[in-house]
Amino acid sequence: MPNTNKTIQQLNLEDDFLFAKVMSDQEVCRKVLEKILDVSIREVSVPATQKTINMLYDGKGIRLDVYLNDDEGTVYNVEMERGKHKKAILPKRSRYYQGNIDLDIISAGEDYRKLKKSFVIFICTFDPFGERRHLYTFENRCAENPSLTLGDETTKIFLNTKGNMHNVDPEMQEFLFYVENTTDEFALQARSPLIKRIHKRVTEVKESKEMEVEYMTLLQRDRENIELGREEGHKEGTLFATKILKLYNKGMGFADIASSLKLDPQYVSSVISDYEND
Repeated sequence: MPNTNKTIQQLNLEDDFLFAKVMSDQEVCRKVLEKILDVSIREVSVPATQKTINMLYDGKGIRLDVYLNDDEGTVYNVEMERGKHKKAILPKRSRYYQGNIDLDIISAGEDYRKLKKSFVIFICTFDPFGERRHLYTFENRCAENPSLTLGDETTKIFLNTKGNMHNVDPEMQEFLFYVENTTDEFALQARSPLIKRIHKRVTEVKESKEMEVEYMTLLQRDRENIELGREEGHKEGTLFATKILKLYNKGMGFADIASSLKLDPQYVSSVISDYEND
């Protein structure tokens, strides 16, 4: 959900609207994934922008189908994560996303060999594990023999904008800093060609009248839903908020919470956004 106090010109890459619009550019998305994964990517297929925005509002991030040079389809789920409240639930959320990816790929009863290699990627504006690393990568391995991998071809990656261990190269560190400082001034002095390319798209989005109208429409809708929640009464609103946050902290997505509680998805989104920005 957009921050209702920001104009489109004030958005950083950490903000859902800008992140979705920038990553919907196939070339930008391909370059970002290449940097994160340190692989060469031949082609990337990205959902339409409006669909991507809707997916963000459903709480499930940007879903990307990426095809690597070996021509084997690899599926990625990429999401921007803000708010220290999410720290404790991210591991379970990554598991939830992984299960959703697999269910999307095959139907019940189909051959498991149809499952593709998959990555769940979180770009966090907080340290999810408290070790000051810029990058945390998890794979399933044997506890008795860590060199033995399970071979299920699933990987979970957590990037941390607050890291200071320098366990990634300078270009990645610059990218992570840019996530929270998406300004012309920083892009101008940045050494990374990746930042230059991303900022070109950022500028296009921020200068587009069409994008501004779409963003302002979303802002107005969010404000109306927040006000609607207030009008429903403080007591009832507090009860709903408690239920919403309880389900959210269990890893349930926006749309699932709204369906379970029979609430407006945008009201659910506004409650969670207020919680994260507290």
